[in-house]
Amino acid sequence: MKLQQLRYLVEVAKQGLNVSEAAEKLHTSQPGISKQIRLLEDELGIQVFIRNGKRVVAVSEPGKEVLRIAERILREAQNLKRVGEEFSREAEGALTVATTHTQARYALPQTIAAFVQKHPKVKLSIKQGSPTQICEMVVAGEADLAIATEGIALYKDLAMLPCYAWNRSVVVPENHALLALERPITLEDIAAYPIVTYDFAFAGRSKINKAFATAGLSPNVVLTAIDTDVIKTYVSLGLGIGIIATMAFEPERDRGLCAIDAGHLFEPSTTKIGIRKDAYLRGFAYTFIELFAPHLHRKEVEAALLAHAREEA
Repeated sequence: MKLQQLRYLVEVAKQGLNVSEAAEKLHTSQPGISKQIRLLEDELGIQVFIRNGKRVVAVSEPGKEVLRIAERILREAQNLKRVGEEFSREAEGALTVATTHTQARYALPQTIAAFVQKHPKVKLSIKQGSPTQICEMVVAGEADLAIATEGIALYKDLAMLPCYAWNRSVVVPENHALLALERPITLEDIAAYPIVTYDFAFAGRSKINKAFATAGLSPNVVLTAIDTDVIKTYVSLGLGIGIIATMAFEPERDRGLCAIDAGHLFEPSTTKIGIRKDAYLRGFAYTFIELFAPHLHRKEVEAALLAHAREEA
């Protein structure tokens, strides 16, 4: 049994049972992958994949368990490699952070700049996506850390570390009627206008919906977006008022718009870091986490991962 055979198994499953696409992804030949999988099946004495002629059409019941174990073995092999790199090339390596647009655009720049200065030889990659997409990147081993507000708690393979709480503001064009209010803005005030805000899966949208539902109001959400800058653009065009993360309003850049604090109307949301519970983190990964969330020192992160490991046991 070879690790390469396990990689072939996992990649074929990952590519929707398409052996050709798996071969292309792994830079090898389709016959080579098929042969090695057959050899592994012969050694195990079971059929991992169900075939119709030469085409793979399904995963067998024992094959599902084989794939689960193969994925774990490959993750542990990657952890072994990282242990070696931690001591042989302490200052070098790669760190991939998966996050949403709002975090990448407004919350992470200072962290990234400080990290690059401290670890100039580490290749830092930032991948953007929806909360579901970025969590799946970490689960699949395509990213080391997930940073998001929504979604992480839904993945049992991820340890979840709270970073910071935030709330929302309403953005309106200059001279908008809501700016003339001589009292704190209310949900009724907001519901009187067309609303532009985040797509449901993003940036604490569930807290927005909950606040209106609790008040018995039906907001007129006319447009949604995954990108805060797009929301602000639509507001500038007069298509509605926006509800955005307060941190995403920049007075110097967002000229022509004004922000009204709405933190008293919605439950605060918490941005979190998601890490695979069985991951081995390089030293510079702990540095990145602490730069982003200063209260998350290495010992706190290790303790959280250990606690999750004990829960799994």
